[in-house]
Amino acid sequence: MRRDQLEHAIRTACQVIGHPEVVVVGSESILGSFTAAQLPSEATMSVEIDILPLVDDPDETARLADLIEGVAGEWSPFEEQHGLQHRWGRLGDRHPARWLARSLGQGSEREHGPPSGEPQYTGWCLDKEDLCVSKLCAFREKDQNFVAALIDARLVDAEVIAGRLGTAPRRHLPAAERALAWLAARS
Repeated sequence: MRRDQLEHAIRTACQVIGHPEVVVVGSESILGSFTAAQLPSEATMSVEIDILPLVDDPDETARLADLIEGVAGEWSPFEEQHGLQHRWGRLGDRHPARWLARSLGQGSEREHGPPSGEPQYTGWCLDKEDLCVSKLCAFREKDQNFVAALIDARLVDAEVIAGRLGTAPRRHLPAAERALAWLAARS
């Protein structure tokens, strides 16, 4: 995926739900820190866009996410036209403590919208190390390859990832321990 494709997906999601902001929580959020040209190919292979509406009520989040997925998800005209599909994740499902604050922190590198004009839409992207924590807690082969490629390219800090794995939600501690062992084996 390229950054322009991500920006288009963000605009589409915001227009569908009528909100100016969303959070990008999947692998494509790495484009909030780097351009596709800076990234290894393993980090830009996804055509699925994991976007969460930025609202406080979990029921409203689910409703809006279903709306996005219904309009731009798998087998939708959006997917047919752009080769991309929206999916939605669970807020904070595998992310380390304070991930949302880091995503919404200062720094335009994580905020994407059109360069000018109205209306302005914002897609807040996960911090790059928080994204790696989420990927390692899922621990699928494609997630391990994604993180390994970023570490090998020296685009993420393995020590920061290891530190944040210790703040993963309690139900993901076995996955975090497995991920820590995987990181240690790579050193």
